[in-house]
Parts: sequence; C-alpha cells; structure tokens
Amino acid sequence: MKVLIVVDMQNDFIDGALGTEEAVRIVPKVAEKIKGFDGKIFFTRDTHEDDYLESQEGRNLPVVHCVRETKGWELCPEIEALRKKEDTVLDKPSFGSIELGHKLREYMTGLSARGEGKVESITLVGLCTDICVISNAMIIKAFFPEIPVLVDASCCAGVTQESHNTALKSMETCQIQVV
Repeated sequence: MKVLIVVDMQNDFIDGALGTEEAVRIVPKVAEKIKGFDGKIFFTRDTHEDDYLESQEGRNLPVVHCVRETKGWELCPEIEALRKKEDTVLDKPSFGSIELGHKLREYMTGLSARGEGKVESITLVGLCTDICVISNAMIIKAFFPEIPVLVDASCCAGVTQESHNTALKSMETCQIQVV
C-alpha cells in the first residue's frame, strides 16, 4: 500500500494572494498524479482564521491567505474534483501538521489490524516546497523513519525556484527521496 499527501493545493497558493506561475504550472501534474495513484490519499489545507495578521505567521508574512471558508482556502477546482469521499482532508493551522502524523499512524494501525499489509512509501506533492512540503516531509520522516518518504519535485513549487531547489536539497540530506 502506498500513501500520497497532497499539500495545500489551494487557490490562494496557486492564483490567489500568494500564487505564482510555478504553482499554476504544477496543477495539471498534481492532477495526473492523483488520477494515476493507487493507494490512500491525504489532502492538507493551510487554514487560518480572521485574526491571521495577529498571529506570529501573520506578523512575519502579512499577506492574508487561506482564511477558513473563503475561496482562497478551498482546494483549486481541478484538485477538488478529484477528491474522493474516502480521502482524508486535514486543516492545518501551521506549516507542518502533527495531526497528519497521527492520522497516518491511525491509518497504518488499521491496515495492520485488518491484515491488509503495510505502507510501502509515502509521497508528498504540492505547495510550497520550501515551507509546507518540507515541514510535513520532515514530520512524516520523524514519525516513520523506516518508511521511504518521497517528494515528487515535478509536482511541487516553491516561493521561488531557488528556495524550491534549496528545500529539495535539504530534504535529500535528511534521507527523503526526491524523485
């Protein structure tokens, strides 16, 4: 069994408040990855409240984005259309999600209890490579040091191309496989 984590493929990161051309370009690639994926899929959503600018992140990045229940917070339409009822969606208030690690553990425990085998690998795709993808990849690697954690670089985009590449190199150093 394989797991795919689709990180923050939300309107605000694609063509909204923090959107980039690189993010727009990966949407079809991420959609194809989801369509061709045979395994369990988790989606994360960066989720902020109306008081975002008062948070530490808001003071450091004073661009209101991904406020719960706004258009910018929603998964982009191409990705949302591929989400299935059995997929897991996690709203995360920070870059990395400890809850994701716990939900993955619950999922794996259920597989084992039902005699359905083990998770062979966990692959991450999405936005932004240098903030949320790397944060979640590191959390997953800490939770599951013996499960291969992969990042599909062609299905990720960073704030800049330079920071994207730097994040990929950092993940490789931490034994996360960049494919």
